Amino acid sequence: MIYLRQGKARIVKSVPYQIIMYCSITPEIQYQIDRGIGLLKKGGVIAFPTDTVYGLGASISIPDAIEKVFRIKGRAQTKALPLLLSDISQVNQVALDFNDTAKTLANRFWPGPLTLIVFKSVKIPDAITSGGKTVAIRISSHPVALSLIKGFGSPITGTSANLSGRPSVVTAEEVLVQIGDRVDMIIDGGKCPGGIESTIIDVTKKVPVIVREGAIPRDIIGQVCKIA
Repeated sequence: MIYLRQGKARIVKSVPYQIIMYCSITPEIQYQIDRGIGLLKKGGVIAFPTDTVYGLGASISIPDAIEKVFRIKGRAQTKALPLLLSDISQVNQVALDFNDTAKTLANRFWPGPLTLIVFKSVKIPDAITSGGKTVAIRISSHPVALSLIKGFGSPITGTSANLSGRPSVVTAEEVLVQIGDRVDMIIDGGKCPGGIESTIIDVTKKVPVIVREGAIPRDIIGQVCKIA
């Protein structure tokens, strides 16, 4: 395992449903990101900071890497894995349809702690979705996560970097305690500013359904669109 530290990002704006962060990508930080990208391309699994909690990233086009994520977490393969994107242009790589409701919510809350469940593209392996027809996607506002995924060139897994059934982790040290001997790399981005997992909304329904209420409260979502 490679355990790399980096300078803490500075929070410019923080409200319950939006965290805007600033972090200059210094040569040292870029080196760490490049190492992470290289590991992802080789089928490695790395832990990295997001705006909510630490995530566990792997290539979605390498079957062994996907399987490794399940093993690291001790996660049942019947439970789908969420994905992280670097920008809205990557939606077409993972979603069969991105309807008007999805676009409205994405325009309001992305990048940020909102996960949208959409119908998956045929390009998404069944191992990611446990054979289901939908996939959960999000764009984090954390600069390390964004740079990592952008440099990799395609979405990666974004499940939380903890053992299944255990609390989500918000520091690299907590990742190290739970799964440090199982991952190929941990990028230490300091404590995650959010600390609360993302809100999940299923937008494949006629009326969107909140599957998990997280960082963005129901009433804030209700101001943007009708929800069940």
